Amino acid sequence: MEKEQIEYFDTFEQNLQIELLKLCTSHKMLEGTLLASEDIEERWKEYAPSYMADSVSQINTFPAAAIAWAGYVGMAVAQWWDADWERYASEPYETLHGERGFDDMDEHIVRDILGLPLESPEAEKIEGMMRSCAHTAMNFIRREDTEAQTTKAFYLFARTTRVLFRIGAALSLKRLGYKFEKQIVC
Repeated sequence: MEKEQIEYFDTFEQNLQIELLKLCTSHKMLEGTLLASEDIEERWKEYAPSYMADSVSQINTFPAAAIAWAGYVGMAVAQWWDADWERYASEPYETLHGERGFDDMDEHIVRDILGLPLESPEAEKIEGMMRSCAHTAMNFIRREDTEAQTTKAFYLFARTTRVLFRIGAALSLKRLGYKFEKQIVC
């Protein structure tokens, strides 16, 4: 890929991440900072190929789900990271699938990994936030006016899912009580 293309996708990703961070902050689910961990970010690199294989077939029929489920993956990984990373660090991607595979991944993660009843106010708040993030991301992609099923469309989708993964992880970390603190070096 040419340098200009890489810069284009990097800029798209950065702008989308800023926009989703603002959205989550405006809903009081984040505090203007993307909470993150290298361990969590590395897991996306491992899961991304399998996630893309699952989600690409869903883009035309269920685009919001194809995008949003990456956020749920981020939530699950952050939950594992907090609970017992040594135990969960090598969990295979398929562990995130629900009874119906990719189709009910969101419910499986919320109920069985995050430990929230699906009808609880917190689960509903998460679902609403993920839906808002997915729709905002879809609008971002549409503004690029890219022809469907092209290489450019694929890369935009891939970058979008990576951002959603990060947002989901940050939401989970915030929910678990983590917060950003500047370190002062003396």
